[in-house]
Amino acid sequence: MHGQRPTISSLNGVVAAAHPHAAAAGALMLQTGGNAFDAAVAVAAALNVVEPYMSSLAGAGLATCWIAKERRVRTLNFTPAVPKSFPVERYTKREDLQRGAQAVGVPGNLAGWAELLRAHGKLNFSEAFAPAIRLARDGYPVTEFNIEETNITSPEIMALPGGLAQAWAKNYTDGTGRITPGFILRQPDLASTLEKLAAEGAGYLYGGPLGQALITHLKASGGAMTMADLEAVQPVWADATTVNYRGTLVHVPPPPCEGFQILLALQLLDSMDFSKLPHLGLGHLDMVWRAIRLAAGVRIAHNDPSPAKLTELLSEPAVAALRKRLQDGKTIDGPTEQWMPPVKGGDHHTTSFSIADGEGNLVCITQSIGSPFGAAVIVPGTGLTLNNFLFWADVQPGSPNRTKPGAALPICMAPSITTRDGKPVLALGTPGSYGILQTQVQAMVQHLDYGLPIQAAIEAPRARLLDGRRVVIEPRLDESIVSELIGRGHAIERAAQWTMMVGGMQAVAIDPKSGAKTAAADPRRDGYAIAV
Repeated sequence: MHGQRPTISSLNGVVAAAHPHAAAAGALMLQTGGNAFDAAVAVAAALNVVEPYMSSLAGAGLATCWIAKERRVRTLNFTPAVPKSFPVERYTKREDLQRGAQAVGVPGNLAGWAELLRAHGKLNFSEAFAPAIRLARDGYPVTEFNIEETNITSPEIMALPGGLAQAWAKNYTDGTGRITPGFILRQPDLASTLEKLAAEGAGYLYGGPLGQALITHLKASGGAMTMADLEAVQPVWADATTVNYRGTLVHVPPPPCEGFQILLALQLLDSMDFSKLPHLGLGHLDMVWRAIRLAAGVRIAHNDPSPAKLTELLSEPAVAALRKRLQDGKTIDGPTEQWMPPVKGGDHHTTSFSIADGEGNLVCITQSIGSPFGAAVIVPGTGLTLNNFLFWADVQPGSPNRTKPGAALPICMAPSITTRDGKPVLALGTPGSYGILQTQVQAMVQHLDYGLPIQAAIEAPRARLLDGRRVVIEPRLDESIVSELIGRGHAIERAAQWTMMVGGMQAVAIDPKSGAKTAAADPRRDGYAIAV
């Protein structure tokens, strides 16, 4: 209405995902007797087909879930450990692990999807995978975003050595290396792989024929993964890490998830009275950005804290000390990414989706393939593209966080669920690499402090803070405010009016009184929301 997206609400179920076909797959599950967990698996599998630059069953991720029958939040970590034979001593910089077999981390997504179905679903793999199989077999007309991601990535992948470029081009561009409007992307090899998984279950990968094909291909190309690494994959349920913010409890997965940065930033901001700070004004933006940079510094220094250390980091004495720095008015100059230097590009190829059903369940999942099209490694004859998660391993000599073979891989994906008075009121997740830990804070302030409806909160201009004092903004802000922010010490750079540098959020908000569920999707990507 009046140039805005309509509110997508229902008393039954809603789905918000990063592509219309994926959202439709989830909605179909809800309409045919499935619940939010079944719908989540259908969405995830469909995303494997329709956004292959972001998603793969050979990726990894996290889920945060409100389980209605248990009346509590639980998290599921399906990001496996680093391969036990990973030769960390061979590398000194991230660029060594950007593409190719040596960059491939152990696949976790399929194991996570299987565990969601086993623990809380009502349907089986065959039913949940049916939309994805159809999309892969029949094909679909690519979107503008499909075209952009494929063609932007193409020059780099086509320059890779060996057969990587040829296999990628055949799988996604009919061999040309580029696609244009009207192109139909068909993936018959992937369809066959999904059909076998639907029939045989996750064991087809973890110890089965697909896993053997994967390991054989990687071994021939210099990869470190073994069948023992695959067979050791076991998704882990855990209680969430939480903080109180504005009378709500915000839940994110515990370490090795780095989502505690979000919680620490919110704790710092909980002391601020935003009612006295104009929306998108100097005080609002300055305080939020300062809190994010301070929290990032703590996370970088302690990227996988023990339970005791995490309690200490989020304790009132520790927060109080940071709060003084938040409000002292002095410029904050510090890192926001990793202990080791960042590299250009390859940091935003993740996806997130949120789903609510009529039974009261709420699921938020963030999963990734790593860089665009992951490692650019496709297992022959399977259509399966592998992740490049070892690109996020810290191989910098001297780093306090240097990756160890077989160790947990700290992850910045941070799907969240917020509750109020023991009821779920918000599921919110986003892609964006280390920007995930920044942009979710910004959207929560928009929604919880300034009262914006969840769709408007997602569409509000956001920023991505980079190392030092750099802040990349969407320039839909008053220029006088931008000038004042520069005067406060923020080194501002202007991106496009809408940029996926600041993520691609998908959310569900629930009215605790009426039970109305509202889905919201981010226009920065192919976000789409459906009510059933």
